[in-house]
Amino acid sequence: MQRETSGPSRWRSRSVRVTSLAAVSTLSALVLLAAGCSSSGSDDTSSASGSSTAPAVSAASLLGPADQATGAPVKIGLVSDGKGPASDTSIELSVADATTKYLNEHKGGVAGRPIQLVKCETQNDPAKGTDCGNRMVEEKVAAVVVGQSAVADAVWQPVHAAKVPFFVYAANTAALLTESTSTFSLGDPTAQVRAAVDLAKSNGLKKVTAIVVDVPPALGSFKADGPKIASEAGVQLTLLPVPLGTADMTPQLQKLSGGDSAAFVLGSEGFCIAAFNGLRTVGFTGPIGAIGICASDATRKAVTGGLKGMSIVGTVPIGADNPSTRLYDAVRTTYGKSIDPTSVTGLSMFMTLSGFQTAVAGLKGDVTPATVTSAIKSMPESELPGSGGQKFQCSGKILPNYPAVCLRGALTTKLDAKGNPTTYQVLGSS
Repeated sequence: MQRETSGPSRWRSRSVRVTSLAAVSTLSALVLLAAGCSSSGSDDTSSASGSSTAPAVSAASLLGPADQATGAPVKIGLVSDGKGPASDTSIELSVADATTKYLNEHKGGVAGRPIQLVKCETQNDPAKGTDCGNRMVEEKVAAVVVGQSAVADAVWQPVHAAKVPFFVYAANTAALLTESTSTFSLGDPTAQVRAAVDLAKSNGLKKVTAIVVDVPPALGSFKADGPKIASEAGVQLTLLPVPLGTADMTPQLQKLSGGDSAAFVLGSEGFCIAAFNGLRTVGFTGPIGAIGICASDATRKAVTGGLKGMSIVGTVPIGADNPSTRLYDAVRTTYGKSIDPTSVTGLSMFMTLSGFQTAVAGLKGDVTPATVTSAIKSMPESELPGSGGQKFQCSGKILPNYPAVCLRGALTTKLDAKGNPTTYQVLGSS
């Protein structure tokens, strides 16, 4: 990146426009843990869980007592990829609006003052991402919050240069993950490795094979962090990269017949289908784990024998009734309109924006980029709203190699006979 000559706060990208936005979105989804577990695909907008046994608790009770923010608004930047040629995360904008109303009416906004969102869409375009970052600096926002963005790095460059705190759902580049001054990420880049190792260990096995799509973003942590994490757990981790688009993985999976090891799958929806069917074909009988995107409706229909008993790792407790989905239901129905309760992207935005407000809850007095950064760094360990019980703290010490990371671990759940999530448990937190 380089500065423009027209002003000190302007940045422009030297890189060419991405030629395949679909590829960027796919790789980003993999790095962002594919977020959570897919739901049953219901169009019902009354309940995120679809459970008839959920306790009858009023929305007012779930939202909690009133704590109305007053005074001059605090500008907070909200950047989303929105609707682009290859993907649509525009639900983030609707959820952000609803969440802001909730935070202003029940959580006292920021330092007692109401949050005013300054929104910008990147449309998965790095150049527009840079434009959004520049706009946030020009608007003099106190902080920038970003959801599941494929171009977060482009947004971050001008924001970071201006020393404005950058709070993101999940950073996916080394530049962001290793930045220690004003960058904060809720995604653990090692969570997939920890899930693979835990899958073997929790089943009394000493070996696990990670079947990973052969692209650098997906392989990164398995190569960088995998050996150490596996060694400390007493588990032998074998990395098996498979090219994207491989329809028949039987040749690659021949050595996995039997049940003396575990298998963990990380890839796109089609990649997961090919991996699961290949494991069945070669006679693999050990435990199988995967990221959340692998538990989609398409996967359930296409995998021989179904998905029952598979372990899924993610960061969003969607698809099952729990306190987090109940709170999210209350917020989206009280303050939003027609927000899809089954959307992982929607709940992850609620987590991110609510997490930011939780991180600055101790802030008093002036609200500036410097005071916001200080408040986030000094926050006590707290539960991340909407996260299924995960805790976070932005001290820079959660993962020593990645000082921007505020949360260690993820969520894991086993799939039932229909391939839907059951009870979520926190994995790898400390």
